[in-house]
Order: sequence, then C-alpha cells, then structure tokens
Amino acid sequence: MDLGILGKTALIAGAQSGIGLTTAHTLAAEGVNLVLTDLDPQALERAANDLPGEPLCLTADVTRQAEVDELVAKGVQHFGAIDIVIHTAGVTGAKGDPLELTDGDYEHAWQIDFFSAVRVARATIPAMRDRGWGRFICITSENSVQPYWEEAVYNTAKAALSTFVKNLSYKEAAHGVLCNTVAPAFIASPMTDGMMTQRADQLSVSFEEAIASFLENERPGIVAKRRGEAQEVAHVIAMLVSQHASFVNGSNIRVDGGSVISVQN
Repeated sequence: MDLGILGKTALIAGAQSGIGLTTAHTLAAEGVNLVLTDLDPQALERAANDLPGEPLCLTADVTRQAEVDELVAKGVQHFGAIDIVIHTAGVTGAKGDPLELTDGDYEHAWQIDFFSAVRVARATIPAMRDRGWGRFICITSENSVQPYWEEAVYNTAKAALSTFVKNLSYKEAAHGVLCNTVAPAFIASPMTDGMMTQRADQLSVSFEEAIASFLENERPGIVAKRRGEAQEVAHVIAMLVSQHASFVNGSNIRVDGGSVISVQN
C-alpha cells in the first residue's frame, strides 16, 4: 500500500535500536527522509548504516530544551521541514515499593519518558501547524492504563504522556496536525532483553524460561505466549503517520497482544 508520505521528513527520537530503529527502516522503505537522534553517536551511526537513503544522524540530550531545539533546527536546515515526529525515547526507571522510591527516581523517569516529549512537541508542532500538515506520535505503554505495582515511576510518566498527547489533539487537528499514541506491551527489544536477563538471573533459569514464566505469571492476557516484534509496532506507526490515517486523532492504539485485560483503549 502506498502510504502517501514519499518525500516527507520524520524525526525519530530514540532511534538507535528497538522500535525506533525498526520504524526508521519501515519509513525509509516508503521514501521518507529521516532525522535520527539518540545519545550514543557511534551506536546511532552503526544503526543507520543499513538504512536506505541518507539519514541525518544527530545526538541530543532530550532532557535539555536547547539541545532539542538545535536538533530540530539542523533537521529543518538539512531537509527543509520536519513533517512527522515519532517519540520512542524512554527508560523503565527504578522499580520497587512506590512509597520507598525517591524523588530522584520519579524525576529521572519523568524527564525522559514524559518531559522529553513535551520538549520535542514545543520544537516541532508550531511549524507543522503553520504548514497545515503533521503527525505527532508518542510511544506509551500498557502501563499507562494497566499499571504494575513495582513500576510506579514508569507508570506515572507514561500515563502523563498519554494525557499530554490527548490534550494536544484537541486543537492541533484543526491545523492538520494529528496527535496519537501507540501502546506496546512486552516487545522484543533491548529494554525487555534486560528485564528478562535480570529475571533469568533471579530465578536461575534460562533466558527463554524467564520469558515463558513472565508470560505465564505476569502477562496472562498475551495468549500468543510470545514477545511482540518491533516490526509489528512499526507497521502500526507507519499507518498512523500516513495519509490514510487522516481521521485518526487523539487515539491510543494498543499493540499489546491482548495484555491489557479490560475494555479500554
């Protein structure tokens, strides 16, 4: 299917691995220009080596507005405009008793999982609004609607992010800028690799056994009994930023294998 975004330019934050990198490949195949950002310049360049075209790779600390502004300015200077934003940057943060986690634990996740998206929106949406077309997508999580006790810092930041994007959607659509979120669950990625490696060590089992026990005990709604693939998320993102999703706004699209066990988006 022709997504109608040939020649558009997408900024992907958190692009060196996982969902961000896979989405970069998906959009590049559609003829989209890419501005890719992450913290590690060498890792980002290596990740971009296999991408078609000539993506612009820029490092930036998204916890700093000045660096986000500079990133966006360089992308606009290079490609002329930024039409699509896909914000995948995030951390799981500290885990434990919600009342024993420190202010710093909450602040760390807040700055990266929530506030970085606010900064990127500030730097990109006004120009999209002026041009009359844009797509703003943030990766949230099942945790934003189905929080887990020991993941309070992550739950809180992702729930706030969902609300922020919904808030944007009320006014920006009038200017052709559509704002949505995508909520994956237990996708095969460096983040969940780390989680399962730690679980395997704690339980003295293999990596595969750690995944199986996690699915059985912690995510019973995923009846497929497997982790999702980043490509399965990337295809949904690609459709949302396409011309075919022109009436999808303020939505939270779950790509969670049924992990959220309730009737809600």
